[in-house]
Amino acid sequence: MIKLNNITKYYPSKLGNQYIFKDLSFEIPSGHNIAILGSNGAGKSTLFRLLAGSEYPNKGSVETDLNLSWPVALTTGIHGQMTGSENARFIGMINGVADLNLYEKRVRTFAQLGAKFDLPVNTYSSGMKPRLAFACSMGIDFDVYLIDEVTSVGDAKFRQKTKQALTAKSNNANVIMISHEMDELRHFCDSAIVLHKGQLTFYNDLEQGIKHYQAL
Repeated sequence: MIKLNNITKYYPSKLGNQYIFKDLSFEIPSGHNIAILGSNGAGKSTLFRLLAGSEYPNKGSVETDLNLSWPVALTTGIHGQMTGSENARFIGMINGVADLNLYEKRVRTFAQLGAKFDLPVNTYSSGMKPRLAFACSMGIDFDVYLIDEVTSVGDAKFRQKTKQALTAKSNNANVIMISHEMDELRHFCDSAIVLHKGQLTFYNDLEQGIKHYQAL
C-alpha cells in the first residue's frame, strides 16, 4: 500500500511558489508494475522523490507499509567525494544489509567499473555513475523498485544487463518506472499512472494509459 495523503508540494521562485501538487490524495494500487507517464515538467521525478522519502511535501504525508528503493536515476544517492566502494558500503549500511563485504563484492561485479570502483565518483564519466547506482539498487531486495530512465544509460551490453537484472527482480517485487521509451515500459509494466496538471489517474491497462498520455 502506498498512499498520498493531502499532498502539497511546491518550489519557491521569483514568480512565487510553483506548485507541482496541491491537496493531492491518491492510493497507488499494490501488486502492479506501473509506468508513470506525463509531459516534461509534470512532476514525475518529484513524485518519485516523495515516494522514496528523499524529499518531503510542504503539506500532507506519504504512507506505505512497503520497502521502497531510492529513485534509481542518473546520480541519485551517489556521493561524488566517496569512492564507488565507499558508496556501496554506505548505501548497504543505511539499508540494513547484513553482510557488507558480500554486498560490496556484488556491486563491484555488476557495475563493471574496474579500477574506477576504488576512485572518487566525481572522477567518473557520465555513464559510470548510473551503473554504480543501478548496481547498488539491484544488490538489495526491495518490495518496490523506483526506476527513473536509468535502463537507457550505458552501452548496449550494459543496457541488456540492466534489463535482465530488473526483469529478474520483477518476478518477486514490483516496479514503478519512468521512461520515455514505450517499448521499455511495455516490457516491464502492466499498468500506468498518468500525471497531468497535478492529478494522477490510474489505468489498469497499460495501453489505455499510454493512449491517454499520447493524447495530452
